[in-house]
Amino acid sequence: MVANQKFFLLLIPTCFIFLLSLFTIANGEVVDRVVAEVNNEVITLSEIEEEGKGQFKQIALEVAPENRFNAIEQLRKDILRSMIDQKLIRQEAAEQGIIVTSEEIDGMVEQTLLANNITKEQLLTELEANDIDEDSFRSNLESQIYQTKLLNRDVRSRIVITEEAILDFYDTSYTKHIPEGGYYLLQIGISWGETQGENLDPAVLEERKLSALQRAERVHKLAQSGSDFKELARKFSDLPSAAEGGDIGVFEEDEMASYMRGAVISLNPGQVSALIETPVGYQFFKLLSSKQGGIVTIAPYSEVKEEIREKLYDQELRKEFKEWIEQIRGEAYIRTSL
Repeated sequence: MVANQKFFLLLIPTCFIFLLSLFTIANGEVVDRVVAEVNNEVITLSEIEEEGKGQFKQIALEVAPENRFNAIEQLRKDILRSMIDQKLIRQEAAEQGIIVTSEEIDGMVEQTLLANNITKEQLLTELEANDIDEDSFRSNLESQIYQTKLLNRDVRSRIVITEEAILDFYDTSYTKHIPEGGYYLLQIGISWGETQGENLDPAVLEERKLSALQRAERVHKLAQSGSDFKELARKFSDLPSAAEGGDIGVFEEDEMASYMRGAVISLNPGQVSALIETPVGYQFFKLLSSKQGGIVTIAPYSEVKEEIREKLYDQELRKEFKEWIEQIRGEAYIRTSL
């Protein structure tokens, strides 16, 4: 169920992606015409214009004049293809007796608000900024619900994620083969706010250093007690490596700064170093592999197994949907004249 909801939410932004078109003007008025026939239904130029009016303005503002025509033409084709797919999905749903209720659309609106942590008023403001009215937004959500119901019936039952596939992904993405002689390290650093060469009043500097030391000691104690080092790094470290959970990769002994080398070369894999002072702060490290090399796991298999399953499921679902919609396209009567 989690994978289904996740994929469903991923589909919602498509309401905003393919929304661009070019106005065709003659004698000051829009010339409307049929640009596609989809079985027994048609799509008109004015419908494409309405669907893409916000992005048309965006192209006019952001794209260089010499590139504007080609950009608009290409995106008009993308909009048309998306609208054709929506027609086919609704036609297929009608053929199979699938319906979408107002309550279901209301539910998807609420999911959108929760997923983006916004209010209804903020959503409407965002829609207005993109020249999308509420009825059009709800219509797009309705199409996504039809699509999900059809996928549930026709596609999802064919997707099976095996244990072997999960293990293969884990071995590829969550383990690293460390060559002999390398030290694979995680790092946490607390800065006192001074850069090398900066001159601060000694009293101010000592106050900053004391504050940084106290913070570093608290985090260091958490790491030594077994708290997740990567989470601690993301939450408390001031270093650029914080975004990667403190992961700074593999170092040879002669590549390390002297203070770093002294802290880590005597560690065994899994151990956390002592807290050390650097020129601009305090740091400590966790050793994942020693100079003997070997295979290092970035995260325990049990902790990431379901996350991997969801990733693989989403990949397969997208692949199956692409094949499914192409099959429906192949069986339909479609004529375009854009």
